[in-house]
Amino acid sequence: MDAFCATWKMIDSQNFDEYMKALGVPFATRQVGNVTKPTIIISQDGDKVVVKTQSTFKNTEISSKLGEEFDETTADDRKVKSVLTLDGDKLVHVQKWDGKETKFVREIKDGKMIMHLSFEGVEAVRTYEKA
Repeated sequence: MDAFCATWKMIDSQNFDEYMKALGVPFATRQVGNVTKPTIIISQDGDKVVVKTQSTFKNTEISSKLGEEFDETTADDRKVKSVLTLDGDKLVHVQKWDGKETKFVREIKDGKMIMHLSFEGVEAVRTYEKA
């Protein structure tokens, strides 16, 4: 988990518009989402993982023990049930709502954090480097 604990600035985003479209994110929100370059701050607070996402569009924060389900309101205002887990050296974040599920898998490669987002066969990749 320690490898993820840092401040990360997005440097690349691929197929994010298609991913947001698949989720049903409205056009205007997608336009903002496509030009926003968020900073993600990952830390640990005791036995909880804290993930703060900061951008000019919206700031969000989640905090939970690994493996424990929690309520989350996403940046596009979906109310979801989420779980964070470690799968080997990957930090996995699953969101479930209305019988649907999306997954974010974060891994560290060559000092960068690679975030794979998937929903119903649509995948996006966002790359972050330490700020």
